[in-house]
Amino acid sequence: HGVKLASTIYTMKWWQKHIAQNKDRVAQLSNLGFIWERLQPTWNLFMEGMVNYRNIHGNVLVPASFVVPRNDDNWHMACWDLPLGSFVQQVRLRHDFLTGENSVQRKNQLDRVGFVWDVSEYKFTRLLRAIKHFDRLDGKSSSTREHIVRVPSKFVVPSGHEHGWPPDLWEYPLGAKCMAVRQQKLYVKNRPHRVRQLEDIGFRWSGNAKLGWLDVVQAAAIYSQMHGRVLNVPFNFVIPAPPLDAESNPQCVDSWPWPERLWGLKLGQRLKDVRLKGAYLKVRKCRYCS
Repeated sequence: HGVKLASTIYTMKWWQKHIAQNKDRVAQLSNLGFIWERLQPTWNLFMEGMVNYRNIHGNVLVPASFVVPRNDDNWHMACWDLPLGSFVQQVRLRHDFLTGENSVQRKNQLDRVGFVWDVSEYKFTRLLRAIKHFDRLDGKSSSTREHIVRVPSKFVVPSGHEHGWPPDLWEYPLGAKCMAVRQQKLYVKNRPHRVRQLEDIGFRWSGNAKLGWLDVVQAAAIYSQMHGRVLNVPFNFVIPAPPLDAESNPQCVDSWPWPERLWGLKLGQRLKDVRLKGAYLKVRKCRYCS
């Protein structure tokens, strides 16, 4: 009880001990559905599983709990019940299979199938690529230091070559990911170098809001309407973004009272600046007028 049967019987050691000198057992095992193709070095099975997973899913980001299903025509019989996800974790964390004289060759094999050694770095790099590609397709690039990339919160990368996106980014929820980076520090928590990388390409931490006078006026009007025509905004009030679900996607965006470009606006501070400092109210003297 509790023995992992597949990992016990599909080994050459088990074969030598129980089968090699007992030929009559071959027929017995065949009648029980023994998968003879499975009786080969684990590394070979692992690599066959990785190649096949990539062919099916387009990547080799194998979940840790993934086990190759039985009776699935997409998989060779030799790989059935193979704990592929567990093997991936062991390679990534403990470098299983990568010691000895074959270590360099095997690492090169993994690199050729696109093995992801650092999942966090892979996901951040994918986000960075997507933002850069969005910026290029958006056609609003600027060479000035004020260049800003504005990704709508509901934007999802479209499928199809006609849209100009690489296939590995199709269906990528870029807008939701950008929101999660701002609100939850996704991929960037305690990673200042990643923060700088995002800022270098025009990523805004305050969302898509351009904090100008018209934004303050609109925000004040919405606040007043929501509070019985009373504009008594607390100093620390910041316009909230809608909540995120478990997948970091914004909820209730269509019914949310605040426009996306106002999310993150420190309305209380802005109105205080208007009252005490005359912010936005000072008229610049035109140097051409006298």
